[in-house]
Amino acid sequence: MDAPHALTGEAVLQRLGSSRHGLAESEAEARLARFGPNSLPRPRPPGAAQIFFRQFLSPLIYILLIAALVSLLLREWSDAGFIFAVLLINALIGAIQEFSAERTAAALQDLVSAQAEVLREGDAREVDAEVLVPGDIVLLEAGSKVPADVRLLQDQNLQVDESLLTGESLPVNKEASAVVAADTPLGDRVNMAYAATLAVRGRARGVVVGTALHTQVGEIASAVLEARAAKPPLLVRMERFTVRVAVLVAFAVVLMAVVAVSQGASLGEIFLLAVALAVSAIPEGLPVALTVALAIGMRRMARRNVIVRRLIAVEALGSCTYIASDKTGTLTVNELTARKLLFADGAAWEVTGERDDADGRILAPDGLAGPLGYQMVERLCQAAALANEGFLAQRAGGWVQHGDAVDVALLVAAHKFGLSRADLLVEFREIASIPYEPDQAFAASLHEHNGMPLAYVKGAVERLLPMCDRMLCDGAETALDARQVEALAAAYSAQGFRVLAIADGRMDLAPGAVFSAEHLSGLCLVGLIALIDPLRSEAKAAVRKCQSAGVSVCMITGDHPETAFSIAAELGLVEQREQVVSGPQLRRAEAEGAAAFDRVVASSKVFARVEPNQKLAVVESLARNGHFVAVTGDGANDAPALRVAHVGVAMGQKGTDVARESAEIIITDDNFSSIVNGIEEGRIAYSNVRKVIFLLISTGAAELVLFTLALFAELPLPLLPVQLLWLNLVTNGIQDVALAFEPGEGHELQRRPRPPEEPIFNRLMVERVVLSALVMGSVSFLVFQQFLSAGMEVAAARNSTLLLMVLFENLHVFNSRSEVLSIFSHNPLRNPLL
Repeated sequence: MDAPHALTGEAVLQRLGSSRHGLAESEAEARLARFGPNSLPRPRPPGAAQIFFRQFLSPLIYILLIAALVSLLLREWSDAGFIFAVLLINALIGAIQEFSAERTAAALQDLVSAQAEVLREGDAREVDAEVLVPGDIVLLEAGSKVPADVRLLQDQNLQVDESLLTGESLPVNKEASAVVAADTPLGDRVNMAYAATLAVRGRARGVVVGTALHTQVGEIASAVLEARAAKPPLLVRMERFTVRVAVLVAFAVVLMAVVAVSQGASLGEIFLLAVALAVSAIPEGLPVALTVALAIGMRRMARRNVIVRRLIAVEALGSCTYIASDKTGTLTVNELTARKLLFADGAAWEVTGERDDADGRILAPDGLAGPLGYQMVERLCQAAALANEGFLAQRAGGWVQHGDAVDVALLVAAHKFGLSRADLLVEFREIASIPYEPDQAFAASLHEHNGMPLAYVKGAVERLLPMCDRMLCDGAETALDARQVEALAAAYSAQGFRVLAIADGRMDLAPGAVFSAEHLSGLCLVGLIALIDPLRSEAKAAVRKCQSAGVSVCMITGDHPETAFSIAAELGLVEQREQVVSGPQLRRAEAEGAAAFDRVVASSKVFARVEPNQKLAVVESLARNGHFVAVTGDGANDAPALRVAHVGVAMGQKGTDVARESAEIIITDDNFSSIVNGIEEGRIAYSNVRKVIFLLISTGAAELVLFTLALFAELPLPLLPVQLLWLNLVTNGIQDVALAFEPGEGHELQRRPRPPEEPIFNRLMVERVVLSALVMGSVSFLVFQQFLSAGMEVAAARNSTLLLMVLFENLHVFNSRSEVLSIFSHNPLRNPLL
């Protein structure tokens, strides 16, 4: 069917073969068999066995398995037993950590509501939402979750919270009679209600046009299932590292075997040499040490409100070079808040604190803190609290609130000035009221005070100005200057604020007259209140920390471009409106090809009015541009991008289930600064991984140097394979695990992230490995040679050489604590286990 929002309601009914009385029960059953249940596919959580066997999916594990099998073929039972023991310990540690994280991050509820009110053969009945089919007539009311995609047929002041899909923080006024263009963005389709969104006001009746995967949220779920998740950065680097280790080991074994053959060695001696070389070169203890380092990082991050679901993703935040953040609920609090009290004389009083922080304050502008100024603010807050249908009260040490988001925000602002609606109603008895209706764009209440009827009105500026003939200015009522007020409202609207006008005035009602809009004239415009979904208090500082750490931040939202620009400018992401790219602009760039799209993405830091598939395209473009991308979000619209990013970060408190299940990392306090904590801990974890790798590879390389020199000197094997395993597993196996507990060095957020293409074995590590290996290997060879020259038996010489290598490695572990700091600059007590 064509886009239902581009058709009239009657046309949609006709094409679906339905009517305003609903489907017959038999027809509904037939359609259910045809279209299937109205439910989204739920990913089955991994079981303990699946998580356990997942620990073996690593290239390094494959090499160790091959080494163990070769040892079995050569009947080197102790060697094979050691390697299998290492793999088992590694898998157990990793599985326990990941299983714990999966349980912590388990989703708690379904996206689709369980029940729906539907018309069948003209009768209203409540049914399971799963049995809804296209053509069903559903009834919606305030507080109900929309059970499917619905083309509205009639409505009574319906408002729907669509932030889950669009990122738009304000409820959307719906208009069933409207017909909009087929290419209208999702957030502007006023004649549609979409599955999993929430009706917050009014009532409506509509026809189901899409169920299950054929809904907007279903398309998102399909994209999540089809999206190919990017590999975590550490896994990418470890795969490259493992390939290089395998090639080097194979090269060394072949070279040594050729030399041994040229020296007349027997086949058995060559096999023994090959096993010894492989054991010395392959870091058997690395999987355990790596798992322990990541497990420690996982625990440290959990203490800082960052839950990591997969062990390999622990260092992912530390490696990211770009954070693509959602706006609503991530950078902002997703709650409408009064931020400015404005008066016609230009005075702008600031309202501090979050919306939930009813103990914030109202601060006077410079020079206006006198009695007249406070009287103006009191009159404005009083009118806002009385022309109000919301509820705010303190219960059992916490604040209880309900009602329209605007009404609650006004009540909180009044409370910050010391006024409560309950107290005011004692003095100003309410006589009548005119509830807010979207088509009239105002609300009013009539009160009696000292025997005098007083009206209080709130609403859109353009709606209230015709009701007023004067305005409050410099503490006195003066003739209304409509242009001045309109200019003031326009200035704040351009900054992303939602501006409401507040008016009051004496009413002269005839006896028995019903209070109505006709009586609202000759009022005084008290002032304006500017509301916004504000930044989280920590967001600005957190973004600055990201930038100082070399991590770029962009904002991707379904919200209006003006609102997005206002928030981004406050964050310091942009300076000019031209730097904001909208969804239609992205669509045009995408039509020109990938290169044009990548240029637009690379030059922008704010993307507004974007749809879920466009957010996904932006993330893929950033990856093509060479970034390790972290995506943050809380809505279903964020899920595809969370899935395809190198690391997906979902909000734990207000995030949706589909977002949490698509992410590898969950922020339990929905605090953007916790992401910065995750970056720091991720960098510490990666640094510790590098320290462990340096320790193991340098000591393994030292053993290779020892064997190489002994082979060319035609000496016996300096160490037997079982001695090498003992050295690598028991000595290094204790040291490297202790090294994994190394705390941060304190400068993790003062340096830039490592380039995505940089391997673990970068130039610095290569230089340090070569130097360390040459010193330890050469000295050990000279000592072994000297022991044999002095007439010591080979077994005793091997034992003494083994002891020397143990002592070398005990000293070398302290040299591995930092890549840039001297061994003497570390306090040994900072890592008691080591």
